[in-house]
Amino acid sequence: MKSLRIATLLTAALIALLPSTAQADTTYPDPLPITGQQIIHDPTVLRLKSGQYVAYSTGSVIGARLSKDLRNWSDAGNAFAQPPSWWYEYNDTGDPWAPDISYRAGRYWLYYAVSSWGTNHSAIGVATSRSGLPGTWTDHGKVLTSETTDTWNAIDPAIIQADGRLWMSFGSYWTGIRMVELNPRTGKALTAAPVHHLATRPDAPYAVEGPYIVKHGRFYYLFASYDQCCQGVNSTYKIRVGRSTSVTGPYVDSKGKPMLEGGGDLLLEGHGRYVGTGGQSVFRAQGRDWLAYHYYDAQDKGTPKLGLNRLSWSASGWPKAF
Repeated sequence: MKSLRIATLLTAALIALLPSTAQADTTYPDPLPITGQQIIHDPTVLRLKSGQYVAYSTGSVIGARLSKDLRNWSDAGNAFAQPPSWWYEYNDTGDPWAPDISYRAGRYWLYYAVSSWGTNHSAIGVATSRSGLPGTWTDHGKVLTSETTDTWNAIDPAIIQADGRLWMSFGSYWTGIRMVELNPRTGKALTAAPVHHLATRPDAPYAVEGPYIVKHGRFYYLFASYDQCCQGVNSTYKIRVGRSTSVTGPYVDSKGKPMLEGGGDLLLEGHGRYVGTGGQSVFRAQGRDWLAYHYYDAQDKGTPKLGLNRLSWSASGWPKAF
């Protein structure tokens, strides 16, 4: 009986340990099932005045997808018929990256980056359109540039309006995420505007990029992609988030660790066939917040595809994908 009692106590002790172990095995949601044209990279999604949803992305001359219901997507060509000539200052192919679409002042605004892999000789440009549809964009040139002498990289733009002012977060590696104020009339960086520092990692190569900021309640939330993109099934991309009461920071995670010190709550990472989740943006549709991102499909040779998940907000104000 004594040995049975000891065994029972040991079993109870082991069971008591299980919850903390289980908590480490977080279950991440699969993306919304979609049909049609699924291939995409660094998606930015918006519901147009026409009622259609448009998704612009890295690839071609800013690839475009259209949908009526978020579930079935069709290839809609490209934002531009051909690259503006100034793009070739930053790469030989005139290849733009990581667009961001928004609407204000009666027009749609499309921000994007042009650069080459592994350099911060980069630029962010802007175009406008009355309809937001591919083929209707007028390019307005450079918004902000960076050079090899800078400690930041002018790619991955994302726009937010806060307290009557217009801001652009941006950045990749090169000490991480930055922010600059824009002229609301031109959509370009204000002359001599300070460059704010929002997030980085403690060690080189400071693998954080692709910022996107939204406001919920009294907080601004900074979503960012951590670790390595663009390696197919070997990608380690994941999405982290922090928040601040000021759009310019400081941003901290739910434990109070600053994102300038590598903090950030893990919102979504690869699981199962869905590898390297990142390149994210947030949009509003059907009265709810949605997370858009790309993943690499392990069941389709690592092809990058569109991921969509709804976002819920906890009682304490933190987002969760489901």
